[in-house]
Amino acid sequence: MRDYILLYINGRQHKVVGEKAFMPLTDYLRYELGLCGTKVVCAEGDCGACTVMLGRVEDGALAYKPLNGCIQYLFQLDCTHIVTIEGLKLNGQLNPVQEAMVHCHGAQCGYCTPGFVVAMCAMFDDGESKSACQIKDGLTGNLCRCTGYEAIVKAGLSVDLSAWQSIDKLYPDAEIVKNFKQQIGESIHLKADDKEVSVPSSVAEACRFRSDNPQTVIISGGTDVSVNMNKRGLVPDFVMSVSNLAGLSDIVSSTDSEGRTLLEVGARVTLAELEAYISELDEELKYILWVFGSPQIRHAGTLAGNIANASPIADTPPFLFAMDAEIEVTGINGTRRIKMTQFYTGYKKLALQADELITKVIVPLPKKDELVKLYKVSRRQHLDISAFTAAIRLKLDKGKIESAAVAYGGVAAVVMRLPKVEQFLVGKDLTLDTCRQAGQLARQEVAPISDVRGSRDYRLTLAENIFIKFYHETKEKELVCR
Repeated sequence: MRDYILLYINGRQHKVVGEKAFMPLTDYLRYELGLCGTKVVCAEGDCGACTVMLGRVEDGALAYKPLNGCIQYLFQLDCTHIVTIEGLKLNGQLNPVQEAMVHCHGAQCGYCTPGFVVAMCAMFDDGESKSACQIKDGLTGNLCRCTGYEAIVKAGLSVDLSAWQSIDKLYPDAEIVKNFKQQIGESIHLKADDKEVSVPSSVAEACRFRSDNPQTVIISGGTDVSVNMNKRGLVPDFVMSVSNLAGLSDIVSSTDSEGRTLLEVGARVTLAELEAYISELDEELKYILWVFGSPQIRHAGTLAGNIANASPIADTPPFLFAMDAEIEVTGINGTRRIKMTQFYTGYKKLALQADELITKVIVPLPKKDELVKLYKVSRRQHLDISAFTAAIRLKLDKGKIESAAVAYGGVAAVVMRLPKVEQFLVGKDLTLDTCRQAGQLARQEVAPISDVRGSRDYRLTLAENIFIKFYHETKEKELVCR
Protein backbone atom coordinates (compact mmCIF):
# COMPACT_ATOMS: atom_id res chain seq x y z
CA MET A 1 0.00 0.00 0.00
CA ARG A 2 1.34 3.41 -1.00
CA ASP A 3 1.40 6.53 1.16
CA TYR A 4 1.80 9.02 -1.68
CA ILE A 5 0.01 10.31 -4.77
CA LEU A 6 1.98 9.92 -8.00
CA LEU A 7 1.37 12.43 -10.75
CA TYR A 8 3.20 14.31 -13.47
CA ILE A 9 2.87 18.04 -14.11
CA ASN A 10 4.12 19.37 -17.44
CA GLY A 11 6.23 16.25 -17.88
CA ARG A 12 7.85 16.26 -14.43
CA GLN A 13 7.14 13.61 -11.79
CA HIS A 14 5.73 14.56 -8.39
CA LYS A 15 5.10 12.39 -5.34
CA VAL A 16 2.64 14.11 -3.03
CA VAL A 17 2.46 13.09 0.64
CA GLY A 18 0.82 14.20 3.85
CA GLU A 19 -1.15 17.41 4.08
CA LYS A 20 -0.36 18.40 0.50
CA ALA A 21 -2.47 15.51 -0.81
CA PHE A 22 -5.51 17.30 0.62
CA MET A 23 -4.91 20.46 -1.43
CA PRO A 24 -6.89 21.52 -4.51
CA LEU A 25 -4.77 21.14 -7.63
CA THR A 26 -4.79 24.90 -8.18
CA ASP A 27 -3.35 25.58 -4.71
CA TYR A 28 -0.58 23.04 -5.33
CA LEU A 29 0.24 24.56 -8.72
CA ARG A 30 0.30 28.13 -7.48
CA TYR A 31 1.71 27.90 -3.95
CA GLU A 32 3.94 24.83 -4.11
CA LEU A 33 5.22 24.99 -7.69
CA GLY A 34 4.90 28.68 -8.52
CA LEU A 35 2.82 27.93 -11.63
CA CYS A 36 0.58 30.97 -11.36
CA GLY A 37 -0.74 30.95 -14.93
CA THR A 38 -3.64 28.78 -13.78
CA LYS A 39 -6.03 31.29 -12.22
CA VAL A 40 -8.67 30.82 -9.53
CA VAL A 41 -11.74 33.02 -9.67
CA CYS A 42 -14.88 31.20 -8.52
CA ALA A 43 -13.38 28.05 -6.92
CA GLU A 44 -16.62 26.32 -7.91
CA GLY A 45 -15.89 25.02 -11.42
CA ASP A 46 -18.08 27.68 -13.03
CA CYS A 47 -15.72 30.15 -14.68
CA GLY A 48 -13.05 27.97 -16.32
CA ALA A 49 -10.10 30.25 -15.44
CA CYS A 50 -8.49 27.24 -13.74
CA THR A 51 -8.80 24.89 -16.73
CA VAL A 52 -6.02 22.33 -17.09
CA MET A 53 -5.60 19.32 -19.34
CA LEU A 54 -5.63 16.04 -17.45
CA GLY A 55 -4.32 12.81 -18.96
CA ARG A 56 -5.25 9.34 -17.75
CA VAL A 57 -4.18 6.00 -19.15
CA GLU A 58 -6.68 4.68 -21.68
CA ASP A 59 -5.88 1.77 -24.00
CA GLY A 60 -2.18 2.00 -23.23
CA ALA A 61 -1.78 5.72 -23.81
CA LEU A 62 -2.62 8.99 -22.08
CA ALA A 63 -5.94 10.52 -23.12
CA TYR A 64 -6.27 14.21 -22.26
CA LYS A 65 -9.43 16.04 -21.22
CA PRO A 66 -10.05 19.60 -20.01
CA LEU A 67 -10.98 19.83 -16.31
CA ASN A 68 -11.42 22.54 -13.68
CA GLY A 69 -8.34 22.45 -11.49
CA CYS A 70 -10.03 24.30 -8.62
CA ILE A 71 -12.33 21.38 -7.80
CA GLN A 72 -9.84 18.59 -8.39
CA TYR A 73 -8.09 17.65 -5.15
CA LEU A 74 -4.71 15.93 -5.38
CA PHE A 75 -6.00 12.72 -3.78
CA GLN A 76 -8.24 12.34 -6.87
CA LEU A 77 -5.35 12.65 -9.32
CA ASP A 78 -3.18 9.61 -8.73
CA CYS A 79 -1.55 8.38 -11.94
CA THR A 80 -2.48 11.41 -14.03
CA HIS A 81 -0.47 13.87 -16.12
CA ILE A 82 -1.48 17.51 -15.70
CA VAL A 83 -0.65 20.02 -18.43
CA THR A 84 -1.05 23.67 -17.44
CA ILE A 85 -0.92 26.86 -19.49
CA GLU A 86 2.84 27.02 -18.83
CA GLY A 87 3.26 23.57 -20.35
CA LEU A 88 1.62 24.40 -23.68
CA LYS A 89 4.52 26.38 -25.15
CA LEU A 90 5.93 25.06 -28.43
CA ASN A 91 9.73 25.08 -28.42
CA GLY A 92 9.66 27.89 -25.90
CA GLN A 93 7.35 30.00 -28.05
CA LEU A 94 3.60 30.65 -28.11
CA ASN A 95 1.66 27.78 -29.65
CA PRO A 96 -0.84 28.40 -32.51
CA VAL A 97 -3.80 28.89 -30.13
CA GLN A 98 -1.87 31.43 -28.07
CA GLU A 99 -0.70 33.22 -31.23
CA ALA A 100 -4.28 33.42 -32.50
CA MET A 101 -5.47 34.90 -29.20
CA VAL A 102 -2.80 37.62 -29.49
CA HIS A 103 -3.48 38.46 -33.13
CA CYS A 104 -7.27 38.55 -32.65
CA HIS A 105 -7.05 40.63 -29.46
CA GLY A 106 -8.65 37.85 -27.44
CA ALA A 107 -7.59 39.21 -24.05
CA GLN A 108 -8.04 42.43 -22.11
CA CYS A 109 -7.49 41.96 -18.38
CA GLY A 110 -6.17 38.48 -19.17
CA TYR A 111 -7.41 36.82 -16.02
CA CYS A 112 -9.65 34.37 -17.85
CA THR A 113 -7.28 33.98 -20.82
CA PRO A 114 -5.23 30.98 -19.58
CA GLY A 115 -8.44 28.97 -19.12
CA PHE A 116 -9.67 29.88 -22.60
CA VAL A 117 -6.32 28.93 -24.13
CA VAL A 118 -6.19 25.55 -22.36
CA ALA A 119 -9.82 24.76 -23.26
CA MET A 120 -9.13 25.63 -26.91
CA CYS A 121 -5.97 23.55 -26.94
CA ALA A 122 -8.04 20.62 -25.72
CA MET A 123 -10.45 21.21 -28.61
CA PHE A 124 -7.71 21.36 -31.22
CA ASP A 125 -5.67 18.48 -29.84
CA ASP A 126 -7.12 16.26 -32.57
CA GLY A 127 -5.55 18.55 -35.19
CA GLU A 128 -8.85 19.34 -36.87
CA SER A 129 -10.38 22.78 -37.51
CA LYS A 130 -13.57 23.72 -35.69
CA SER A 131 -16.70 25.65 -36.66
CA ALA A 132 -17.85 28.68 -34.69
CA CYS A 133 -20.61 26.53 -33.15
CA GLN A 134 -18.10 23.89 -32.04
CA ILE A 135 -15.82 26.53 -30.55
CA LYS A 136 -18.68 28.11 -28.60
CA ASP A 137 -19.76 24.68 -27.38
CA GLY A 138 -16.22 23.82 -26.28
CA LEU A 139 -15.92 27.12 -24.40
CA THR A 140 -19.23 26.81 -22.55
CA GLY A 141 -17.41 26.56 -19.24
CA ASN A 142 -15.16 29.58 -19.76
CA LEU A 143 -16.46 33.01 -18.71
CA CYS A 144 -15.06 36.39 -19.77
CA ARG A 145 -16.31 39.72 -18.44
CA CYS A 146 -14.28 42.26 -20.42
CA THR A 147 -12.91 40.98 -23.73
CA GLY A 148 -16.16 39.83 -25.29
CA TYR A 149 -16.55 36.43 -26.88
CA GLU A 150 -16.44 37.54 -30.51
CA ALA A 151 -12.68 38.10 -30.47
CA ILE A 152 -12.11 34.76 -28.69
CA VAL A 153 -14.26 32.80 -31.16
CA LYS A 154 -12.49 34.59 -34.01
CA ALA A 155 -9.18 33.45 -32.54
CA GLY A 156 -10.43 29.86 -32.53
CA LEU A 157 -11.41 30.15 -36.18
CA SER A 158 -7.98 31.46 -37.15
CA VAL A 159 -5.76 28.88 -35.42
CA ASP A 160 -2.94 27.80 -37.74
CA LEU A 161 -3.21 24.03 -37.55
CA SER A 162 -0.25 23.50 -39.89
CA ALA A 163 1.93 24.47 -36.93
CA TRP A 164 -0.10 22.57 -34.32
CA GLN A 165 1.61 19.97 -32.16
CA SER A 166 -0.59 17.64 -30.15
CA ILE A 167 -0.07 17.07 -26.43
CA ASP A 168 1.21 13.53 -26.95
CA LYS A 169 3.91 14.97 -29.21
CA LEU A 170 4.82 17.70 -26.73
CA TYR A 171 5.00 15.07 -23.98
CA PRO A 172 5.82 11.58 -25.30
CA ASP A 173 4.08 9.35 -22.82
CA ALA A 174 5.86 5.99 -23.00
CA GLU A 175 7.87 6.51 -19.80
CA ILE A 176 4.96 8.12 -17.95
CA VAL A 177 2.55 5.33 -18.88
CA LYS A 178 5.14 2.72 -17.88
CA ASN A 179 5.48 4.28 -14.43
CA PHE A 180 1.73 4.57 -14.02
CA LYS A 181 1.10 0.95 -14.97
CA GLN A 182 3.51 -0.15 -12.25
CA GLN A 183 1.51 1.81 -9.67
CA ILE A 184 -2.16 1.75 -10.74
CA GLY A 185 -3.00 -1.56 -9.05
CA GLU A 186 -1.78 -0.37 -5.65
CA SER A 187 -4.02 1.02 -2.96
CA ILE A 188 -3.25 4.33 -1.27
CA HIS A 189 -3.85 5.43 2.28
CA LEU A 190 -2.92 8.90 3.47
CA LYS A 191 -3.20 10.66 6.83
CA ALA A 192 -2.74 14.29 7.78
CA ASP A 193 -3.68 15.64 11.20
CA ASP A 194 -7.19 14.21 11.83
CA LYS A 195 -7.97 13.51 8.18
CA GLU A 196 -7.69 10.24 6.29
CA VAL A 197 -8.08 9.46 2.62
CA SER A 198 -8.34 6.06 0.99
CA VAL A 199 -7.79 5.45 -2.71
CA PRO A 200 -8.69 1.75 -2.96
CA SER A 201 -7.92 -0.41 -5.96
CA SER A 202 -10.83 -2.82 -5.52
CA VAL A 203 -14.53 -2.58 -4.70
CA ALA A 204 -14.10 -5.04 -1.84
CA GLU A 205 -11.49 -2.81 -0.24
CA ALA A 206 -13.71 0.24 -0.75
CA CYS A 207 -16.59 -1.50 1.02
CA ARG A 208 -14.39 -2.44 3.96
CA PHE A 209 -13.21 1.15 4.35
CA ARG A 210 -16.84 2.35 4.20
CA SER A 211 -17.85 -0.24 6.78
CA ASP A 212 -15.04 0.77 9.15
CA ASN A 213 -15.71 4.48 8.63
CA PRO A 214 -19.46 5.01 8.01
CA GLN A 215 -19.09 8.80 7.82
CA THR A 216 -16.78 8.51 4.80
CA VAL A 217 -17.37 11.02 2.01
CA ILE A 218 -17.02 9.34 -1.40
CA ILE A 219 -15.56 11.44 -4.19
CA SER A 220 -15.57 10.58 -7.87
CA GLY A 221 -15.48 13.66 -10.10
CA GLY A 222 -15.78 16.03 -7.15
CA THR A 223 -17.99 18.47 -9.03
CA ASP A 224 -20.24 18.91 -5.98
CA VAL A 225 -18.34 17.75 -2.91
CA SER A 226 -15.24 19.74 -3.84
CA VAL A 227 -17.34 22.90 -4.16
CA ASN A 228 -18.61 22.34 -0.63
CA MET A 229 -15.05 21.82 0.55
CA ASN A 230 -13.89 25.01 -1.15
CA LYS A 231 -16.77 27.33 -0.31
CA ARG A 232 -18.88 25.92 2.52
CA GLY A 233 -16.34 24.72 5.02
CA LEU A 234 -16.84 20.99 4.52
CA VAL A 235 -13.83 19.19 6.05
CA PRO A 236 -14.49 15.43 5.98
CA ASP A 237 -12.58 13.33 8.48
CA PHE A 238 -12.63 10.38 6.09
CA VAL A 239 -12.54 10.64 2.32
CA MET A 240 -12.51 7.89 -0.28
CA SER A 241 -11.61 8.59 -3.89
CA VAL A 242 -12.87 6.00 -6.37
CA SER A 243 -10.54 7.23 -9.14
CA ASN A 244 -8.49 4.01 -9.14
CA LEU A 245 -11.29 1.47 -8.64
CA ALA A 246 -11.03 -1.30 -11.21
CA GLY A 247 -14.01 -2.55 -13.21
CA LEU A 248 -16.26 0.50 -12.94
CA SER A 249 -15.36 2.35 -16.14
CA ASP A 250 -17.32 0.37 -18.73
CA ILE A 251 -20.64 0.81 -20.51
CA VAL A 252 -22.22 -2.47 -21.58
CA SER A 253 -25.19 -2.62 -23.94
CA SER A 254 -27.65 -5.51 -24.16
CA THR A 255 -31.24 -6.22 -25.21
CA ASP A 256 -33.97 -7.38 -22.83
CA SER A 257 -36.85 -9.76 -23.53
CA GLU A 258 -39.01 -6.88 -24.83
CA GLY A 259 -36.39 -5.77 -27.32
CA ARG A 260 -35.44 -2.74 -25.24
CA THR A 261 -31.82 -1.62 -25.13
CA LEU A 262 -30.32 -1.80 -21.65
CA LEU A 263 -27.20 0.13 -20.70
CA GLU A 264 -25.10 -0.94 -17.74
CA VAL A 265 -23.15 2.17 -16.83
CA GLY A 266 -20.20 1.74 -14.48
CA ALA A 267 -19.97 4.10 -11.52
CA ARG A 268 -16.80 5.74 -12.83
CA VAL A 269 -18.15 6.44 -16.33
CA THR A 270 -18.10 10.20 -16.84
CA LEU A 271 -21.05 12.14 -18.19
CA ALA A 272 -19.00 12.99 -21.29
CA GLU A 273 -18.29 9.30 -21.93
CA LEU A 274 -21.96 8.44 -21.52
CA GLU A 275 -22.96 11.32 -23.81
CA ALA A 276 -20.61 10.05 -26.53
CA TYR A 277 -21.86 6.46 -26.14
CA ILE A 278 -25.56 7.29 -26.44
CA SER A 279 -25.22 10.01 -29.09
CA GLU A 280 -26.82 7.75 -31.71
CA LEU A 281 -29.10 5.88 -29.29
CA ASP A 282 -31.16 8.51 -27.51
CA GLU A 283 -31.40 12.17 -28.48
CA GLU A 284 -33.27 13.24 -25.35
CA LEU A 285 -30.72 11.86 -22.89
CA LYS A 286 -27.91 13.22 -25.07
CA TYR A 287 -29.47 16.69 -24.87
CA ILE A 288 -29.84 16.59 -21.09
CA LEU A 289 -26.22 15.50 -20.73
CA TRP A 290 -25.17 18.30 -23.11
CA VAL A 291 -26.85 21.01 -21.04
CA PHE A 292 -25.74 19.37 -17.78
CA GLY A 293 -22.63 21.51 -17.61
CA SER A 294 -19.46 22.55 -19.36
CA PRO A 295 -17.02 20.13 -21.00
CA GLN A 296 -14.81 20.52 -17.93
CA ILE A 297 -17.66 19.41 -15.66
CA ARG A 298 -18.86 16.59 -17.94
CA HIS A 299 -15.33 15.16 -18.21
CA ALA A 300 -15.19 14.93 -14.40
CA GLY A 301 -18.73 14.26 -13.18
CA THR A 302 -20.35 10.84 -13.32
CA LEU A 303 -23.89 9.52 -13.63
CA ALA A 304 -23.45 7.62 -10.35
CA GLY A 305 -22.28 10.80 -8.65
CA ASN A 306 -25.27 12.77 -9.91
CA ILE A 307 -27.53 10.09 -8.46
CA ALA A 308 -25.66 9.80 -5.15
CA ASN A 309 -25.75 13.56 -4.67
CA ALA A 310 -29.50 13.09 -4.09
CA SER A 311 -30.46 16.59 -5.13
CA PRO A 312 -34.17 17.05 -5.93
CA ILE A 313 -33.11 19.20 -8.90
CA ALA A 314 -30.41 16.90 -10.31
CA ASP A 315 -30.58 16.68 -14.09
CA THR A 316 -30.46 12.93 -14.77
CA PRO A 317 -32.76 11.32 -12.13
CA PRO A 318 -36.08 12.29 -13.79
CA PHE A 319 -35.08 10.30 -16.89
CA LEU A 320 -33.98 7.37 -14.71
CA PHE A 321 -37.25 7.52 -12.73
CA ALA A 322 -39.37 7.56 -15.89
CA MET A 323 -37.42 4.70 -17.49
CA ASP A 324 -37.57 2.49 -14.36
CA ALA A 325 -33.79 2.35 -14.06
CA GLU A 326 -32.07 0.33 -11.34
CA ILE A 327 -29.03 1.02 -9.20
CA GLU A 328 -26.52 -1.75 -8.48
CA VAL A 329 -24.90 -1.30 -5.08
CA THR A 330 -22.15 -3.38 -3.53
CA GLY A 331 -21.29 -3.94 0.13
CA ILE A 332 -19.26 -6.36 2.18
CA ASN A 333 -22.10 -8.91 1.90
CA GLY A 334 -22.39 -8.75 -1.87
CA THR A 335 -24.31 -6.96 -4.59
CA ARG A 336 -27.97 -6.02 -4.84
CA ARG A 337 -30.18 -3.86 -7.07
CA ILE A 338 -32.45 -1.04 -5.96
CA LYS A 339 -35.14 0.47 -8.15
CA MET A 340 -34.43 4.09 -8.93
CA THR A 341 -37.89 5.04 -7.71
CA GLN A 342 -37.00 3.58 -4.28
CA PHE A 343 -33.44 4.89 -4.02
CA TYR A 344 -34.25 8.16 -2.25
CA THR A 345 -35.81 7.83 1.19
CA GLY A 346 -35.90 11.56 1.97
CA TYR A 347 -34.07 14.79 1.30
CA LYS A 348 -30.42 13.87 0.63
CA LYS A 349 -31.05 10.37 2.02
CA LEU A 350 -30.23 7.16 0.13
CA ALA A 351 -31.38 3.56 0.52
CA LEU A 352 -27.77 2.46 1.10
CA GLN A 353 -26.28 0.47 3.95
CA ALA A 354 -23.30 2.00 5.70
CA ASP A 355 -20.84 -0.21 3.82
CA GLU A 356 -22.39 0.07 0.35
CA LEU A 357 -21.51 2.15 -2.67
CA ILE A 358 -22.95 2.48 -6.17
CA THR A 359 -21.13 0.26 -8.65
CA LYS A 360 -23.43 0.35 -11.67
CA VAL A 361 -26.54 2.04 -13.09
CA ILE A 362 -28.86 -0.07 -15.28
CA VAL A 363 -30.61 2.25 -17.74
CA PRO A 364 -33.37 1.06 -20.10
CA LEU A 365 -33.62 3.22 -23.22
CA PRO A 366 -36.93 4.16 -24.85
CA LYS A 367 -38.38 1.92 -27.54
CA LYS A 368 -39.38 3.25 -30.95
CA ASP A 369 -43.09 3.18 -30.08
CA GLU A 370 -42.60 5.41 -27.03
CA LEU A 371 -42.66 9.19 -26.80
CA VAL A 372 -40.08 10.51 -24.37
CA LYS A 373 -39.21 14.13 -23.62
CA LEU A 374 -36.86 15.51 -20.99
CA TYR A 375 -36.92 19.06 -19.68
CA LYS A 376 -34.52 21.24 -17.72
CA VAL A 377 -35.61 24.76 -16.80
CA SER A 378 -32.84 27.04 -15.56
CA ARG A 379 -31.75 30.64 -15.90
CA ARG A 380 -28.91 29.64 -18.19
CA GLN A 381 -29.04 26.80 -20.69
CA HIS A 382 -25.70 25.32 -19.68
CA LEU A 383 -23.76 25.18 -16.45
CA ASP A 384 -26.64 26.16 -14.23
CA ILE A 385 -28.55 24.44 -11.47
CA SER A 386 -32.09 23.60 -12.49
CA ALA A 387 -35.19 25.26 -11.09
CA PHE A 388 -37.40 22.47 -12.47
CA THR A 389 -36.86 19.20 -14.32
CA ALA A 390 -39.23 16.70 -15.91
CA ALA A 391 -39.35 13.44 -17.82
CA ILE A 392 -42.49 12.24 -19.63
CA ARG A 393 -42.71 8.81 -21.28
CA LEU A 394 -45.82 7.60 -23.09
CA LYS A 395 -46.44 4.40 -25.01
CA LEU A 396 -49.16 4.69 -27.66
CA ASP A 397 -51.44 2.11 -29.23
CA LYS A 398 -53.45 3.42 -32.18
CA GLY A 399 -53.41 6.94 -30.82
CA LYS A 400 -54.37 5.98 -27.26
CA ILE A 401 -51.99 6.13 -24.34
CA GLU A 402 -51.26 2.55 -23.30
CA SER A 403 -48.83 3.38 -20.47
CA ALA A 404 -47.37 6.51 -18.92
CA ALA A 405 -44.46 7.46 -16.70
CA VAL A 406 -44.06 11.02 -15.45
CA ALA A 407 -41.24 12.22 -13.16
CA TYR A 408 -40.63 15.75 -11.88
CA GLY A 409 -37.70 17.34 -10.07
CA GLY A 410 -37.66 20.56 -8.10
CA VAL A 411 -41.20 20.11 -6.79
CA ALA A 412 -40.56 18.14 -3.58
CA ALA A 413 -37.78 17.01 -1.26
CA VAL A 414 -36.87 14.32 -3.77
CA VAL A 415 -37.40 13.63 -7.46
CA MET A 416 -40.84 12.04 -7.70
CA ARG A 417 -43.09 10.05 -9.99
CA LEU A 418 -46.64 11.37 -10.40
CA PRO A 419 -48.91 8.27 -10.09
CA LYS A 420 -52.19 10.20 -10.26
CA VAL A 421 -51.17 11.84 -13.52
CA GLU A 422 -49.94 8.54 -14.93
CA GLN A 423 -53.22 6.81 -14.03
CA PHE A 424 -55.23 9.64 -15.59
CA LEU A 425 -53.32 9.43 -18.89
CA VAL A 426 -53.72 5.70 -19.48
CA GLY A 427 -56.50 5.00 -21.97
CA LYS A 428 -56.81 8.63 -23.10
CA ASP A 429 -56.24 9.98 -26.59
CA LEU A 430 -53.13 12.12 -26.84
CA THR A 431 -54.83 15.47 -27.42
CA LEU A 432 -54.16 19.00 -26.30
CA ASP A 433 -57.12 18.80 -23.93
CA THR A 434 -55.73 15.60 -22.38
CA CYS A 435 -52.38 17.28 -21.80
CA ARG A 436 -54.03 20.36 -20.31
CA GLN A 437 -55.93 18.19 -17.85
CA ALA A 438 -52.79 16.20 -17.03
CA GLY A 439 -50.94 19.43 -16.32
CA GLN A 440 -53.68 20.65 -14.02
CA LEU A 441 -53.59 17.36 -12.15
CA ALA A 442 -49.78 17.52 -11.92
CA ARG A 443 -50.05 20.97 -10.35
CA GLN A 444 -52.19 19.45 -7.59
CA GLU A 445 -49.87 16.49 -7.03
CA VAL A 446 -46.65 18.41 -6.32
CA ALA A 447 -45.58 20.59 -3.40
CA PRO A 448 -42.66 22.84 -4.41
CA ILE A 449 -41.04 25.48 -2.22
CA SER A 450 -39.68 28.94 -3.02
CA ASP A 451 -35.92 29.47 -3.15
CA VAL A 452 -33.34 31.55 -5.01
CA ARG A 453 -33.97 29.66 -8.28
CA GLY A 454 -37.70 30.09 -8.43
CA SER A 455 -40.84 30.70 -6.44
CA ARG A 456 -43.39 28.09 -5.48
CA ASP A 457 -45.94 29.61 -7.90
CA TYR A 458 -43.38 29.60 -10.72
CA ARG A 459 -42.70 25.90 -10.22
CA LEU A 460 -46.40 25.09 -10.00
CA THR A 461 -46.94 26.88 -13.32
CA LEU A 462 -44.08 24.90 -14.87
CA ALA A 463 -45.52 21.65 -13.53
CA GLU A 464 -48.76 22.43 -15.32
CA ASN A 465 -47.50 23.99 -18.55
CA ILE A 466 -44.79 21.44 -19.31
CA PHE A 467 -47.50 19.07 -20.54
CA ILE A 468 -48.67 21.60 -23.13
CA LYS A 469 -45.07 21.95 -24.31
CA PHE A 470 -44.82 18.16 -24.45
CA TYR A 471 -47.93 17.94 -26.62
CA HIS A 472 -46.73 20.46 -29.19
CA GLU A 473 -43.22 19.00 -29.33
CA THR A 474 -44.36 15.40 -29.78
CA LYS A 475 -47.49 15.74 -31.94
CA GLU A 476 -45.64 15.16 -35.20
CA LYS A 477 -43.81 12.12 -33.82
CA GLU A 478 -47.07 10.80 -32.33
CA LEU A 479 -48.65 10.74 -35.80
CA VAL A 480 -45.74 8.63 -37.01
CA CYS A 481 -46.16 6.25 -34.06
CA ARG A 482 -49.75 5.61 -35.08
